[in-house]
Amino acid sequence: MSPAATRTDRLPYSHSSRETKDADDHAACLSNWQQRYDQLSAGSFSGVFEEFCFGNVQLFREGLNQSVHQSGIAWPGSRTFAVPVVIEGTGWFGGEVYDAHSMLTLGGSDELDFRTPRRLEILACTADARALCDYAQQVDHRNIEAELAARSIAPASPEQVTALGKLLATMMASLRATPALLHHAQMRKAMEQALFATLLDTLASATTASASPASCRTRQLVVAQARAYMEAHIDEPITVADLCIELGVSRRTLQYSFQDVLNLNPVKFLRAIRLNAVRRALKSADANGRETVADIAARWGFWHLSHFAAEYKAMFDELPSETLKRRI
Repeated sequence: MSPAATRTDRLPYSHSSRETKDADDHAACLSNWQQRYDQLSAGSFSGVFEEFCFGNVQLFREGLNQSVHQSGIAWPGSRTFAVPVVIEGTGWFGGEVYDAHSMLTLGGSDELDFRTPRRLEILACTADARALCDYAQQVDHRNIEAELAARSIAPASPEQVTALGKLLATMMASLRATPALLHHAQMRKAMEQALFATLLDTLASATTASASPASCRTRQLVVAQARAYMEAHIDEPITVADLCIELGVSRRTLQYSFQDVLNLNPVKFLRAIRLNAVRRALKSADANGRETVADIAARWGFWHLSHFAAEYKAMFDELPSETLKRRI
């Protein structure tokens, strides 16, 4: 059961942040994990921890100034991925050596066997394994758990590891600045799908490039069906994953189809549709209401507000706040 499913409060998310001075206290920070930390290096302990839980996802950051051995287990039915963002030397994880370019992974039934170097900061996400597997199967036609079977270090290039770390850092920074965005169901869905898509890209396997390309007629049909679905759901913030699931095609097929037919990838096409939807919502917002640009952007799944404002300005040659001031 995911952390979001076990909360008893009424919020659809949770956020915690702590500074610790004891390894045992630090081990207790991570929600729904059972862990023990044994300090290995000598000196006073100092740690930092931050966590966001929403939907099927648990994002967390932890930093340590001493070498520790971590043992225990994650919550049942989960899959964890972690990347070092600050590391001195190397460590040991699940029987393998890891360094700054490693992506660590842990299944929900795997025993945690994690020895850190004296200085380590990691960014990590733990997801409901079934939700991630369903997404991978429906969107990329892949069996992620089979690909990761018996692995402690996931197959990923240094560039892919860096990209995942940047996404996790950006997500956490956005949520730290505006945690209330997670009140919006579409925001939670958008962030979850962005995370799942990046994980699949990071774990790109050789099999994903070997599928036979679709014919020109098939690609034309895919785009036509995608546009028909969008028009039928014009008031909904549709995602690439929604289209893949509805049409029964992979992200690669959708990508090639849109690129060939419209000379535009589906992500940019959908972003344009969503930007126009936000603009209409801003123009029609109640002049006496309290709805903000951030609220409206969140309803349409824009979770990085500075990027959203830049994209909106590039598209419409004005800031979203300027559109809101001119609302009718």
